[in-house]
Amino acid sequence: MASNRDYYEVLGVSRQASPEELKSAFRKLARQYHPDVSKEPDAEDRFKEINEAYGVLSDSEKRARYDRYGHSGLGDMGGYPDFTVDIGDIFEQMFGFGGMGSSSRRNQPRRGRDLQMAVSLTFDEAIFGTEKEVEFERDETCSTCHGNGAEPGTSVSTCQQCGGRGEVRQVRQTFIVQMVETVACPKCGGRGQTIEKLCHSCNGRGQERKRIKKKVSVPAGVDNGMQIRLPGEGQPGSNSGPNGNLFLVVDVTPHEYFKRRGEDILLDLDINIAQAVLGAEIEVPTVDGMEKLSIPSGTQPGKVFHLRGKGVPKIRQSGRGDQKVMVNVDIPTRLTDEQRELFVKLADTLGTTPQPRQKGFFDWLNDAFGG
Repeated sequence: MASNRDYYEVLGVSRQASPEELKSAFRKLARQYHPDVSKEPDAEDRFKEINEAYGVLSDSEKRARYDRYGHSGLGDMGGYPDFTVDIGDIFEQMFGFGGMGSSSRRNQPRRGRDLQMAVSLTFDEAIFGTEKEVEFERDETCSTCHGNGAEPGTSVSTCQQCGGRGEVRQVRQTFIVQMVETVACPKCGGRGQTIEKLCHSCNGRGQERKRIKKKVSVPAGVDNGMQIRLPGEGQPGSNSGPNGNLFLVVDVTPHEYFKRRGEDILLDLDINIAQAVLGAEIEVPTVDGMEKLSIPSGTQPGKVFHLRGKGVPKIRQSGRGDQKVMVNVDIPTRLTDEQRELFVKLADTLGTTPQPRQKGFFDWLNDAFGG
């Protein structure tokens, strides 16, 4: 679901809301509108909208882009934003299932989020491979506090209210049943620790935004839309969990005259009428340079020639595809007097009765693009 409403309005918080305020607002609304609990007719849509808003605002990179550009700023953040929430966690918060299980699960290592960005290649770079330097942003351990969120020289202690668990249990009596919910500790904001003074560099996050430059080896034969995975180059994990991955989405700039179809390279080539009738030895361009091609006499428009092994390298295999050359006979539109006289004499010898063809234009296209 793609919401057009302001995400802060959806969660009912101000634009200056802290991560803890966002989390608290999300949990409250998620419990209220979860489809398995709420009787509201639009509960499912509201739940998805709340989920979507929190998925953006809880991610520092997406939130910064949204604050600056609005909904349109999320278009290049790597496909659709990740709006995944832990539904099991919501049920535990609503009904108290599992005792302290939710706290235990939160303290387990969690993998970081994946990142995605486009990498532009020329036609030749995609065919033969290359090395590219990419530049992207991700969170890294804060160089000032080394990840603990505290200003250097100040103390960090276990929260006395939650005992270091980062959450407390609340009992709420409804008309029918007594409900137990687990919420973020109001004293430590869910950290499990009390920080005397927050780090001035990261404001207690333990991470800071950094711009990363990295050289990437692009394999030969990649095509538009393919993804190159860089393991461990995504967002850092939590609780000593592994980093996510960085995915580079290939964007190939079209060539001036070559086209690609799978592992084959296609080329339209114009020859003159004399070369088609009499035959000729010509040179044609390929990605490897000029190659000789023999045009037999009587070549018809649409004839397809194959240059074996002059196509695209096969990814994770040996060998290459072919280059397919479809010849077109260039009919002159302007003739000198001498040329016109020669064509008139030729016409007299060829006759003037039109003959139906057994093979037409669409058959030539099938030869060119299908085999």
